[in-house]
Amino acid sequence: MGKKPRVVVIGAGIGGLTAGALLAHRGYDVLILDQALVPGGCASTFKRKGFTFDVGATQVAGLEAGGIHHRIFSELNIDIPEATHCDPACAVFLPGESTPINVWRDPVKWHEERIRQFPGSEPFWGLLAELFKASWQFQGRDPVLPPRNVWDLWQLTQAVRPSTFITVPYTLFTVGDALRAYKLAHDQRLRTFLDLQLKLYSQVSAEETALLYAATALSVSQAPQGLFHLKGSMQVLSDCLVTALERDAGKLLMRHSVENIIVKKGKAVSVTVKNQKTGEMWEEPADHIVANVTVQNLVQLLGDKAPRGYKKRVEKLPSPSGAFVIYLGVDASAIPAECPPHLQFLYNPNGPVGENNSLFVSVSHEGDGRAPAGKATIIASSFVDVERWWKTEDYEALKQRFTSEAISHLNKYFYLKPETIVHVEAATPRTFYRYTARSEGIVGGIGQRIPTFGPFGFANRTPIPRLWLVGDSTHPGEGTAGVSYSALTVVRQIEAGLQIS
Repeated sequence: MGKKPRVVVIGAGIGGLTAGALLAHRGYDVLILDQALVPGGCASTFKRKGFTFDVGATQVAGLEAGGIHHRIFSELNIDIPEATHCDPACAVFLPGESTPINVWRDPVKWHEERIRQFPGSEPFWGLLAELFKASWQFQGRDPVLPPRNVWDLWQLTQAVRPSTFITVPYTLFTVGDALRAYKLAHDQRLRTFLDLQLKLYSQVSAEETALLYAATALSVSQAPQGLFHLKGSMQVLSDCLVTALERDAGKLLMRHSVENIIVKKGKAVSVTVKNQKTGEMWEEPADHIVANVTVQNLVQLLGDKAPRGYKKRVEKLPSPSGAFVIYLGVDASAIPAECPPHLQFLYNPNGPVGENNSLFVSVSHEGDGRAPAGKATIIASSFVDVERWWKTEDYEALKQRFTSEAISHLNKYFYLKPETIVHVEAATPRTFYRYTARSEGIVGGIGQRIPTFGPFGFANRTPIPRLWLVGDSTHPGEGTAGVSYSALTVVRQIEAGLQIS
């Protein structure tokens, strides 16, 4: 076989870096382009006054033996980054309660916690455990979802086992359906907890989240899987992938944006690149184009070449979420003793949608590389309505109000006073748009409702030959593990096409 094809990757988020590094390692001529200053996308970092802040993602799944990051790093012959287990994965505080619901890594401790916190709900959790076991084994056999040609379908078929069929009757179930089936629909405390947790992973409430997706999202925190806290910062993940990419002769150009994807005779053939520093523009040819972008961005990049049905489907998607994030550099005295690394607070369950009614909080700990000695970082995020942040007449006033309210909420748990706060900074959908170029600054994918999850979601194989989609708009969804899995799928699909041809 002669020289392998040239691949252009749009976007240096974890999905794009993973695809690029794997393809370069397998002998492809790879160029990754990104408009930002640093790689990593929503899993990158920034520094202020000696503090290192994770931009968005703060937890990593898939570092365990056999996990997706472990598999990819092993193929690339690079060391797994140093990390500690998140235990509990999250401490969830419901309104008016001072004792949290701890999502323990130890399955026995988590079982005991559930029995204590949600009496009578164990049959529901038992169903989730059974579905997770079958789904996890199925996913570990690398199915392609949704399949778009014979090879994809064969990979899907090869992944099926008799144990997989337990999931089939629940394919069209939501978590809300399961709660009703177990007569738990009126357990407001359980539903509130599930809404809070699932919003983090699926972007939507328990009522709307696909049950099969929720089974994994709610179970992956326990051993032998688990969530991890990287030493240094989330940037470590990107740095490792960039090192592997460049070692294998791949190229990464930051501050270079892709303006559009060029399609000729029905096939993707090149991209138009703009150097953000000089303004210079040129056409970059490619045998394959891998787009690590939102599905909304993909349609924009294709312009009038976007297939009509594909474009219409994207336009009909429910409005995705944005995020308001506050970054605090504080004195260590602001952090309570025995503070968990991740917390979730719900303040006003009946408040207006898009307000600071809940916060997901990540706290650094001594020696993890995120803060100077005697200091710590607090990162708190809430989901917001994107449109509001673009249409407001006084953006700065709205940003300041959200910042003040977030600090006021956090002050109920942390000791936040002028003498303990060293640095304050906030990000809105406009901020995320500026630094990641994601359409309108949306975060976390398209939502794991029935019509958009797994077999019903957007495929990696787009309707345009030689154009591929990776990232949180595709199966299996958001998170560094999810986007890395989508990248591995695309690499396998490109390889298979080369072998067939």
